[in-house]
Amino acid sequence: MAERVRAGHASAQLRVGGVLVGLFVLLGLFGPLIAPYDPAGQDLFATMEPPSAAHWFGADQVGRDILSRIVVGTRTTLAIALAAVTMAVSCGVALGAIAGRFAGMVDRVVTGFVDLMLTIPGLVLAVAIASAVGASATGLTFAITVSFVPPVARLVRGRVMELRGEDFVVAADAVGMRASRVMVRHILPNAVSVIVIEASLLAGQAVLVGSALGFLGLGVQPPAPEWGAMLASARESIEIAPHLVLAPGIAISLLVLAFNLLGDGLRDYFDPNTITS
Repeated sequence: MAERVRAGHASAQLRVGGVLVGLFVLLGLFGPLIAPYDPAGQDLFATMEPPSAAHWFGADQVGRDILSRIVVGTRTTLAIALAAVTMAVSCGVALGAIAGRFAGMVDRVVTGFVDLMLTIPGLVLAVAIASAVGASATGLTFAITVSFVPPVARLVRGRVMELRGEDFVVAADAVGMRASRVMVRHILPNAVSVIVIEASLLAGQAVLVGSALGFLGLGVQPPAPEWGAMLASARESIEIAPHLVLAPGIAISLLVLAFNLLGDGLRDYFDPNTITS
């Protein structure tokens, strides 16, 4: 009974997270088409106007519609987060697979590099890289990618080391199958669940890191609508116009929650101890 309750909870998390992520993806794809106003259009008569029938989320310091900027900015936030996670997972899987599959000097070099990178907090590393590369969407994506590669590599290395001792891998090695073929056909397919779960959880972290760097002025530059930059521009007016902070803050929280629910649901779904029937 307890197992079925846990499985139902995991299924609910997976459904809710999947629906929320899907809604944000649709918003990112079609946002410019459904935004009620031009996100860069200024109406000085609506400067810092609170939420109203004309502007559901209010207007900012130069009269731009906040709802339109949130909707259009979804594409930027999602594109940066997903691109960074995709590249980080690709690089991390490659490094982790090489380190886990080959013992000796190769493993020591790769593991030493990964451990060295892990000694630096991810956000600090991202800030340093973004500062060196320059404030732009490309620099922000690169900074997040580099800071996410080490944890993915360590996770994949551990999983590969577990799998290389399994009978089907030992048998493939015994018949002389090439190491690359064993990795592609036998090891990585059995590590997919771990990789997918880690990628979904990292996507939420990427949204947070990207927004944090945008808040610090190291991300997409104004007047392009980006949630972190919107928070930064609103911080001086928070006492007289709190709606300027609430809208992008809630958007960031909802997107991070969506990815976390999806990741937790996937983790419980792939958990062999979870009984779904």
